[in-house]
Amino acid sequence: MSCCYGVGGYPLWQYITIPFISGVVGWGTNVIALQMVFYPLEFFGIELFRIKDQPWGLFGWQGIIPTKAHKMASNCFELMMTKLIDIKEIFGRLKPDEFSKSMEQGVLLLMDSIINETANEYMPYVWKRLPNAVKDEIVVLADQESPKFLTAFMTDMQENVHEVMDLKFMCVTECVQNKQLLINIFKEVGEKEFIFIKHSGFYFGFLFGLLQMIIWFFYNGAFVLPVCGFIVGFATNWVALKVIFLPTEPIKLWGGYEILGLFLKRQEEVSETFARVNCVEIMNTKAIWESILNGPKRQNFFAMLRAHSIVFTENMVGGLRPVAITAMGPARFAAMKEDIATKIMEKLPTIIDQSYEYSTYALDMENTLCAKMQSLSKKEFERVLHPVFEEDEFTLVVVGAFLGALAGFLQMIILYTD
Repeated sequence: MSCCYGVGGYPLWQYITIPFISGVVGWGTNVIALQMVFYPLEFFGIELFRIKDQPWGLFGWQGIIPTKAHKMASNCFELMMTKLIDIKEIFGRLKPDEFSKSMEQGVLLLMDSIINETANEYMPYVWKRLPNAVKDEIVVLADQESPKFLTAFMTDMQENVHEVMDLKFMCVTECVQNKQLLINIFKEVGEKEFIFIKHSGFYFGFLFGLLQMIIWFFYNGAFVLPVCGFIVGFATNWVALKVIFLPTEPIKLWGGYEILGLFLKRQEEVSETFARVNCVEIMNTKAIWESILNGPKRQNFFAMLRAHSIVFTENMVGGLRPVAITAMGPARFAAMKEDIATKIMEKLPTIIDQSYEYSTYALDMENTLCAKMQSLSKKEFERVLHPVFEEDEFTLVVVGAFLGALAGFLQMIILYTD
């Protein structure tokens, strides 16, 4: 016959299980709360009623980050554009002559195609009878003019980069259209903090469970376990979030120790991860050019390209003017020049990928972003990850409290009631 203890006369083993069960409850509520930060990507449930930009509704839930993807991405990249990156300075690192060299082979093939296509359209009889050596010479002439064209065009782009690209729009749009991408960024940047949140749920829950055990020993009212579960769920989530981000400035203690938010202690490491993930997944050279070619300022880009293409065409065919006008007349010659300029404008973007390797090296976005991030003040750096939780910190804590109360209620039914 086992001995019974406390006002309720329960076996000792039942008291001993209370801190462990409380620890499991704390761990479980933190794990579930984290999952609710990230998932589901779209609203899951029956959306009878829902406040705009809120993750909860009647009845259902959408992950906090997917719900507020636009706001979170906007805040994150606003910090980046104002504190970390100067687009004009970054783009100014491209050397127009080096950029031109990286495109040289592609431009030669492109001009060969455009010249043959245009000549066959506007003066097929004359073109077919020209010796191949003469045709090749015309293409070579075009190739000789192309470095001047590309150099002048790139210089113009650098001076007016804000007129042809919107880096923040590109980044925010990508994150909103691909919510999992935004989640992956925050997950990788805050990987160690998320692990801490999970594990700390058990540790803090166990400590609160010791207090719960003492209370239950002396007072076994039916509401004790659900109330204690509520407190455990609330407290473990709240404490974990505070320990990660507070204090934002080091507090010196006796013996040389200092207290600082866990996330802030990893500023150097996090900066490297944040820069790498963003520059690989979002702000890579291919994405930047696609944004220039297809983004909200593409009309400015193509207007600029057209202006330079017309000058290039004039320089390229100027020496052929007497022969060409004789062969086709001045009106048709003018139409041909316009057509060549249009073809250059339309087809040059199709070979822009040949500049990616050089552009990535010259822009050096990853190292720049990393160095700038590492130089941020602790308070500024805290804004990188904290907004993920700050948006609905109270909701997460309440959810943890509710789950803790539910676990406490089940604990009461299963273990401590007859």
